[in-house]
Amino acid sequence: MTHMKRFRGIPMSKSMRGLCKEEDYEFLGTSEKTTKLTAEGAGASEDDWRDKREDRIRRRLERERLEKERLQEIEENKKEKEQQWRTHVETLTSSQEKTLQDRLARLRRFREFQRKVLVEESGMEGGGASLTVNQLLNRM
Repeated sequence: MTHMKRFRGIPMSKSMRGLCKEEDYEFLGTSEKTTKLTAEGAGASEDDWRDKREDRIRRRLERERLEKERLQEIEENKKEKEQQWRTHVETLTSSQEKTLQDRLARLRRFREFQRKVLVEESGMEGGGASLTVNQLLNRM
């Protein structure tokens, strides 16, 4: 009957109380013994808990620092690649402009050569000849 007094404070429905017996509460007796033992070791476990907490905080800060470094490295690589692309485009553009200027100069020399040949072949020299030569060159 002592178990009835002892376990009366446990909140439980009346029907459930009728089903339960002393054996069902036996684990509570063993847990009281372990509670006394853990109370003695509570100071040590609290220190362990603090150590684990500090360790978790330290690891979290380390992860955050590594993540910042990684993001910074990615940003630097991105800027470097962008700069390399710009210099590549500038080089390409300047070489294309030079090529176009060279082609324009060759075309002008060729046109002058054509004009000179047409004037010599037509046998005309003077203002009238240059007008007909220009018309012929435009038709080509």
